[in-house]
Amino acid sequence: MNAPSLGNYVDGFLIPVRTEALDRYREVAEKCAAIWKEFGAIAYVETVIDHDGIEDLRAFGDAAAAGPGETVVLAWIVYPSKEIRDEANAKVREDERLRDLCGGCDELFDCARMAYGGFKPIVAH
Repeated sequence: MNAPSLGNYVDGFLIPVRTEALDRYREVAEKCAAIWKEFGAIAYVETVIDHDGIEDLRAFGDAAAAGPGETVVLAWIVYPSKEIRDEANAKVREDERLRDLCGGCDELFDCARMAYGGFKPIVAH
């Protein structure tokens, strides 16, 4: 199943971010967005939680294991295809701009606690 208007492959992220560092996180994300789009992404979205939890459902804060002083970021990057995603991610790993940006990521969030997955759309309207 293809969803041309929404892309054909999505990388998703769930990240507990230090609340006090959210403005700096946004600055880094803005720069990352430009780099990923340069390498082929068709959309780059970072969102911060505004409402968490409905009775009888697991809250995103719990899923992200967000602790005191942390908020939750849900992010995704959309690509035209998995192949372009693979090429983009290979370029990203070698890009010095990202190394410089992400060198201070420990002050924003614990990378080991970031959840990540690659997804192929099954429904897109």
